[in-house]
Amino acid sequence: MSRIAFVLINALACLSGSVMADGVTGEAGPGFSYQPREPSGSGYQTRPVPYLDLDWGELSLGSDDGMTWDALSASGLSVGPFVNYLPGRNANGQLQGLRDVPDRAVTGGFVQYAPADFWRVFAFVGQTVGRRGRGALGRVGGEVGYPLGGAMIGSNNLTAHFANARHNQTFFGVDDDEARASGIAPYSAGGGLQKVTLSQNFEFPLAPDWSLLSSASWTHLKGSAAQSSIVKAVGARRQGEVQAALAYKFE
Repeated sequence: MSRIAFVLINALACLSGSVMADGVTGEAGPGFSYQPREPSGSGYQTRPVPYLDLDWGELSLGSDDGMTWDALSASGLSVGPFVNYLPGRNANGQLQGLRDVPDRAVTGGFVQYAPADFWRVFAFVGQTVGRRGRGALGRVGGEVGYPLGGAMIGSNNLTAHFANARHNQTFFGVDDDEARASGIAPYSAGGGLQKVTLSQNFEFPLAPDWSLLSSASWTHLKGSAAQSSIVKAVGARRQGEVQAALAYKFE
């Protein structure tokens, strides 16, 4: 199990003792991802990433959204707090000489409108919590699902990610000391639109309560992130990610 799942599941266990009695619904299972090893796209890695899409009453735990609580919910509109996990960065390989970035939590609030199971629009705004100060970040997007025949289901997700200058500086900035140590030109990152991500997802039924899930995502860095000297020297503005998971359905 990845650290993100460990952190969120333990937080959920602390907060939802009474809710657990209502029963668990949704899907969960083991999976893996072939993805950029850090936001500038300096290399790729394969790592275990469990698939999570679970609900306990008003609490939810998802691979993308983290842990959310529907504090207010009516007619498909949900509003509440969330907590998620932001992986850090090991400054090795082509990033040698840059600073390591520790893993951190992200806390904030969300609003979502999902009048039907097959589509939703959402907005998340939060700040990082941990060493190296706090940065603000957010995302706005939408998702739509559709049947493909033979009980197969497809869905698409389009999300725009935003960050303030402090957060972008953490992953895309280079100060003078780092420039001397790494050979990458100094760069001061600004805030605004950071990236846009489009995902294509499929769910294939295998047996009663079991499904094979697959996802392919394309990310295009924008604004200050795309202009980073790290991206220009060793990274990539256009990045891809592939995931697969075997999921069990809880009812």
